[in-house]
Amino acid sequence: MQEPEFAQTQPKEATMPDINNQTGTITKLQPPAQSQEEWGKYVEQVSQFLATLPDYVGNFFNQYKQPLVIVGLIVGSLVTVRVLLAVLDALNDIPLVAPTFELIGIGYSAWFVYRYLLKASTRQELNNEITTLKSQVVGQDGSEN
Repeated sequence: MQEPEFAQTQPKEATMPDINNQTGTITKLQPPAQSQEEWGKYVEQVSQFLATLPDYVGNFFNQYKQPLVIVGLIVGSLVTVRVLLAVLDALNDIPLVAPTFELIGIGYSAWFVYRYLLKASTRQELNNEITTLKSQVVGQDGSEN
């Protein structure tokens, strides 16, 4: 097996320029002027981009306002549902809270049936309240239905 041949290279010390001839003094290296100019170009490009960024964002928001609002509402509603489910799950873990809520729900349902659904006159009253509420929310006259 042959050993690979290596080319003779000069030691690193020989390739380094002689910067400081006096012992005990520190000489600061100056970066090349070309890199400062390149750095200045990059800084100028970034500053121009940042200066026009509010215009870009404003135009983007104006152009896509409705889809952005819809996406925001969907994300907000998903977060709200997740938080609500987490709170309900935490409440279910507390002893006697879940049965208490069930009793409250059964009691309210019984009261609602007794108050609004047993007689025709109270059912009409409930229908009028629902129609009034619907007209307030939608903004239409309730008599159109």
